[in-house]
Amino acid sequence: MTRYRIRFTRTATKDVSKLSPKLRKKLREILTEVISRNPYEGKKLIGDLHGSYSYKLTFQDRIVYSIDEENKTIYIE
Repeated sequence: MTRYRIRFTRTATKDVSKLSPKLRKKLREILTEVISRNPYEGKKLIGDLHGSYSYKLTFQDRIVYSIDEENKTIYIE
């Protein structure tokens, strides 16, 4: 199975820097073990975020991302 590359928007990079080390580790594991292997695992979003997907990081935090199928790249928003 093809793995997708992961890229962060400037805003996402800023948000990740605010996470605790424990949550950053969990985020890295989710991105490398779940989303990069099957990006459609997340929930498809509607409304203003139509075209993006969401995956649960914690009870209140979500990973929001879009998929560039042509370039096999996932953009963390």
